[in-house]
Amino acid sequence: MFALCNETFRDTSLADAVRLTAQLGYTGWEVAPFMLAKHVDEIGQVDRVEYRRTVEGAGLQIIGLHWLLAGTEGLHLTTLDPEVRRSTAEYLKSLTRLCSDLGGGLMVLGSPQQRNRTEGQTSSQAMENAADVLRQVVPTLQEHNVQIAVEPLGPEEGDFLNTADEACELIDAVGDSSVGLHLDVKAMSTESEPIDQVIRQHAERMIHFHANDPNRLGPGMGDVEFAPIMQALHDVQYDGWVSVEVFDYSPGAETLAKESIANLRAAAAK
Repeated sequence: MFALCNETFRDTSLADAVRLTAQLGYTGWEVAPFMLAKHVDEIGQVDRVEYRRTVEGAGLQIIGLHWLLAGTEGLHLTTLDPEVRRSTAEYLKSLTRLCSDLGGGLMVLGSPQQRNRTEGQTSSQAMENAADVLRQVVPTLQEHNVQIAVEPLGPEEGDFLNTADEACELIDAVGDSSVGLHLDVKAMSTESEPIDQVIRQHAERMIHFHANDPNRLGPGMGDVEFAPIMQALHDVQYDGWVSVEVFDYSPGAETLAKESIANLRAAAAK
């Protein structure tokens, strides 16, 4: 199942964006909340209903949210300040309710700027502080049948949760099935093991997957070979979404979306 992240179509109306996305063969739509409003509380119930209706009307399913804390102020996952951590947990609870209202079931926790180590803290302190935040969110996740997918990001992005192993350490510290692992090709390219091997080693924890390239374009638009990646996903019987997330929009939204899904299909067919 292939999905597309909504920020790909930054300069296109929602109706046109989802229509074209569906025509290209995607069936899922992943939402960055900052594309809807600066703060989750600014997204009213009527707006949520209309957004979901528009996406589903085009034949797409809203699978969830990503870039959860991007663009926010005063929120941080690992800070030593317990009040900031409490506020961050409350914001994640609000995002959980948004995700549920939109029909989604997962939220990708990346947002490196809001989780990097601060105040001279150690990695173990950051891990415990992050776990503290997520434990506060767990009851709301359970209530709304939403999962958080912890996303490791490479060292060029930040200094916390740089590997899949470290992400799994946080997942274990939380200790609830509502928190699982997200894997991203761009991020995995910085791991010491080959990407397909990282997938195989962490298959039991993986609940979501992003397809892209270290050059910040879509899958198959750079040097990463996707046939072994798609084979690994097949071999571990991954049945979740493969969602296209790009960061360089210069080729244009339609070109990015069209070439990405064509490359994924070709890789899967090898």
